[in-house]
Amino acid sequence: MTGQTRSARDGQLLLTGGTIYASPTENPITNGVVVIRDGKIAAAGRRGSVRVPKGVTTVDCSGLTVAAGFWNSHVHFGERKWADAANIPAPELAGQLQAMLTRYGFTSVFDLGSPWENTRRIRERIESGEVPGPRIRSTGEMLLGKGWMPPEAVVRALGLMVVQQPEVTDAAEALAASKQLLDRGTDGLKMYAAASFPPFATLPDEAIRAAIDEAHRRNKPVFAHPTSRDGLLAAVRGGVDVIAHTTPQAGGPWDETVITAMRQAKVALIPTLKVWKYLLSHDRASLSDRWTQINAGQLRAWLDSGGAILFGTDVGGAGNYDPTDEYAMLAEAGMTFRQILTSLTTAPADKFGESARLGRIAPGLTADLVVLNGDPSRDIRAFAAVRYAIRDGKLIYQSAR
Repeated sequence: MTGQTRSARDGQLLLTGGTIYASPTENPITNGVVVIRDGKIAAAGRRGSVRVPKGVTTVDCSGLTVAAGFWNSHVHFGERKWADAANIPAPELAGQLQAMLTRYGFTSVFDLGSPWENTRRIRERIESGEVPGPRIRSTGEMLLGKGWMPPEAVVRALGLMVVQQPEVTDAAEALAASKQLLDRGTDGLKMYAAASFPPFATLPDEAIRAAIDEAHRRNKPVFAHPTSRDGLLAAVRGGVDVIAHTTPQAGGPWDETVITAMRQAKVALIPTLKVWKYLLSHDRASLSDRWTQINAGQLRAWLDSGGAILFGTDVGGAGNYDPTDEYAMLAEAGMTFRQILTSLTTAPADKFGESARLGRIAPGLTADLVVLNGDPSRDIRAFAAVRYAIRDGKLIYQSAR
């Protein structure tokens, strides 16, 4: 959908009749109304308690669920389809963004590893209004240890662009690579704390710390792909903000040492449970089942400790785009509806410094909203059944019913 809706032209939009989850902690508002004006939420409440303007474009949300726009805090724009983003025809680019993100209600995303200049161009085309799409933050290219890049043939076989990632061995190289990325305008850093193949060598502590300290000096977050228990602990010791995966390679649940270290460092976790099933799709079912159990156990241990969780799927890097299975697996691992809604809305808004304008439905906040066909408090898979996605008060996706 590349053309403007009336709501984009007159600056007003009205959602009526839906069940509104203004935040994960508040009781739902039944038969609710949301008034949007000039990209902001002007009012929200039960019908009859909100003054409804006349002559405004109205979206009937009867029988539907309304929540704040979703965040996917782990995506990638590394597939070859995104290459040369400046010259992808607008309808094609809009279709790709819809297929991967907006059709699932993602109005904000954090790209954790793709060619920065190319991703920047995608963002510029969205922000200019040329194509509808989510807010994009990006870490640009990822910091890796020397020799950790997979062979070029493997990268191509995975459908990804071949990109030179910064390889570092010590604090000086890590600092230089971090400065270069951040000077170019990235919104944070992503590093592999350990190699993704045996014997899972880890980056030196001083290299991890140098990169993280530079990002924090600029008030930018750092994400770590932990791979192993040692990689996770090294990243936590260095002051990382977000752990981007669980660690099934570790072979068992996270013990008290790991959980305590994570809690003391106030990290957030992006579980990405579904991605491991994808990565093991050509292996024996028994191995996939064992890793699923390990991942679920690690997530439960973190949940039991009260740790923060951000929703993310590694979409664009591995697996198909549909997040339905991720929601189901999170629920099976013990996350409640409200915990999942938190991971999609208020938790990332808090973690990335956006809680004053995003993550909730309240007067004065930016009108990023998602309208769902069902009620995820009754069926968790309804989180993926999106009827409308709204960003800055404008419809950026609507389903064909």
